[in-house]
Amino acid sequence: MTNHTLEKLELLLRTAGYRVRYEKGNFKTGACLLLNSKVIVVNKFSGLESKILAISELACELEIDYNVLDEKQVVFLQQLKQTKLEL
Repeated sequence: MTNHTLEKLELLLRTAGYRVRYEKGNFKTGACLLLNSKVIVVNKFSGLESKILAISELACELEIDYNVLDEKQVVFLQQLKQTKLEL
């Protein structure tokens, strides 16, 4: 759980056509996907681990086209989907 992991997640989602924004708000969870859009809003006041956990959970649930990802991103996404992250 490092900044590098967070950056890899952000790059993966950007490549898949999603936009990740960090904003303040009254979030029940660490992040949310805005309805009918490709915008993910993350609570900017969450800790690093919470941000990574929230974004990775969303990445696992999203319908991401593997054809737009490079080989390393495909492997990373498959690892995410096979691994349950816990704080």
